[in-house]
Amino acid sequence: MEDLTQEEWVAQLENDDNAVVLDVRTDNEVADGIIPNAIHLDIYKGQEFINAIDDLDKTKSYYVYCRSGNRSGQACQIMEELGFEKAYNLEGGMLEWTGDVVDPE
Repeated sequence: MEDLTQEEWVAQLENDDNAVVLDVRTDNEVADGIIPNAIHLDIYKGQEFINAIDDLDKTKSYYVYCRSGNRSGQACQIMEELGFEKAYNLEGGMLEWTGDVVDPE
């Protein structure tokens, strides 16, 4: 797992052909907007979250965020324990995000 500043996270994401953006916030938080093309998996869903993470392609790079960076850091640690090698946490999360935000689908 690697903690990245918003600038590092965005730059790395833009140059990564194997990237997946992962939002681990709650449904209520996601209703306020989501980073474009993000997949939403609520970390508070416990085993359901772990099962969903375990079903993801472990060969891809995951750019993970939440509201402040704490839960996404925990999600990255869980991903490492499940065998993911490329999980990147967005420091500061959505509280500090200045990039695009879209309505969730």
